[in-house]
Amino acid sequence: MGIVNIDDDLHDQLRKASTVSCRSINAQATFWIRIGMLAEMHPALSFNEIMQREMAAAGVTPGSLSSAAT
Repeated sequence: MGIVNIDDDLHDQLRKASTVSCRSINAQATFWIRIGMLAEMHPALSFNEIMQREMAAAGVTPGSLSSAAT
């Protein structure tokens, strides 16, 4: 693990986004870094396509929330 220095404005945006996403600041930064890395590795994929692949790889199935909520 290491320390990453980021711009104050980016850190402020990171803090705000982490609140909305119910993640810690570190978890939000990790998410953004991971998605950014995947986007660079697969430039033809949209954010939604990347997320669908990541969810499938994690074993999340479509519709699992709707059936759990009822």
